[in-house]
Amino acid sequence: MKTELRVHNSLSGEKEVFKPIHEGHVGMYVCGPTVYSDVHLGNCRTFVSFDVIFRYLMHLGYKVRYVRNITDVGHLEGDADTDAEDKISKKARLEKLEPMEVVQYYANGFHKVMQQYNALSPSIEPRATGHIIEQIEMVQSILDNGYAYVENGSVYFDTAKLISTQKGVYGQLSGRKPEELLAETRENLKKQDEKHSPIDFAIWIKADPSHLMRWNSPWSVGFPGWHLECSAMSTKYLGKTFDIHGGGFDLKFPHHENEIAQSHGACSCSPAHYWLHANMLMLNGKKMSKSDGNTINPEQLLTGDSPHISKGYSPMVVRFFMLQSHYRSTLDMTDEALLAAEKGYRRMMEAYATLQGMQHPGGGVAGALDQEIKDLIDSVYDEMNDDFNTPRALARMFELVSKINALKGGQLSFGDLLPETLAQLKQSFQSFLFDVLGLKDESEAAGGDKELLDGLMQLIIEMRKEARERKDWGTSDMIRDALKELHLQLKDGKEGTSWSKE
Repeated sequence: MKTELRVHNSLSGEKEVFKPIHEGHVGMYVCGPTVYSDVHLGNCRTFVSFDVIFRYLMHLGYKVRYVRNITDVGHLEGDADTDAEDKISKKARLEKLEPMEVVQYYANGFHKVMQQYNALSPSIEPRATGHIIEQIEMVQSILDNGYAYVENGSVYFDTAKLISTQKGVYGQLSGRKPEELLAETRENLKKQDEKHSPIDFAIWIKADPSHLMRWNSPWSVGFPGWHLECSAMSTKYLGKTFDIHGGGFDLKFPHHENEIAQSHGACSCSPAHYWLHANMLMLNGKKMSKSDGNTINPEQLLTGDSPHISKGYSPMVVRFFMLQSHYRSTLDMTDEALLAAEKGYRRMMEAYATLQGMQHPGGGVAGALDQEIKDLIDSVYDEMNDDFNTPRALARMFELVSKINALKGGQLSFGDLLPETLAQLKQSFQSFLFDVLGLKDESEAAGGDKELLDGLMQLIIEMRKEARERKDWGTSDMIRDALKELHLQLKDGKEGTSWSKE
């Protein structure tokens, strides 16, 4: 490994060398889902991206505390509980359920999807409803420091005061100027008569009598503001200032901007040193939208029950597809791109199986091939150290795939490769494929079914071989054509005939 890890910090707008606050340890907070409906595929992309970041940091030897919350209080459209019903309560009322039934159902669904995509569980997964005390305490700290005020039982953050007393803080992350924000929010936020300024936002909201989710507080029976939840939970588990705060690009403003404001209001400190944002997932070149039918959910993607795709795709193919774009870039999902990703994924897994079966005959010299393989392994690290650049890391791994296949086919010689370099290639290839990129060999996951299929295929290969030896070309061609219909391909090589899925 030749380079230091550099990350793109949204706060500075530049790539910076990553240096954790405490050597050898990383604290990372990522905004999790609001569990009132099935998880959106775009959110899956965000969580897969941060799963890779989590995995790579651990691969580098860091002890990582990864905190990803569950928002189970609900969101209001505005800052006051007038006619705006939060999303969880609305779902509970429509389905005649308790709000926590709604939360549990969709939290279970979210976890199932994350397991399908082989995303590791976070170190801590706090829920907003389990941290009401911490949120009330943070509101009180902000009030004590003079950065909030109470109106009619609701508590509002005094954004205008923060702008005037801590210059350059508000708007830095999103790149927006305070005077522009004032103009934007004046028309968009409700209940302006309670606010000192239209740019202010609620950190505690007085509940309407019909509101289902409500808690006692010094100011009213009510519930916390959306932005406050993440500030309180990240502070509790990672400290007032921690290393990485992540989330979707759409959370930069107002959510993350207001989180920063709350931390400065509570302790005059910035919550995170590095802010990382994953970009959006598009479908057929457009933003996903239910209103115009341009949408697909994780279940439809697996089953193929959607007009946007020609077939269902396995979770690992979808994960592989997501890794083919940098997490800060928009990713356009099309059927053609998924088909290409499926072929790429299978080629990678076939190369892995080939590599694991290779035995060095002994001897060998540190020739040009030996150095090329070592340099390619280093280059995979170099690409990942460049802000977790998975598409370029995969490109380097495909260069290794070409070397593996050439060694198998005899175009390259083991005589130009030291045994210890082959061992290093085996270990590094497996580690990056499974530990860092988080892929799984789906053929191996099939367990006994894979063994059964292997046995049947070996029988078919033997039957075809005997037919060809008898010059029974009709039977040989019939076997080949039947397998092709099943998208199974036979490959003849020096070491015999192997099979793979097309």
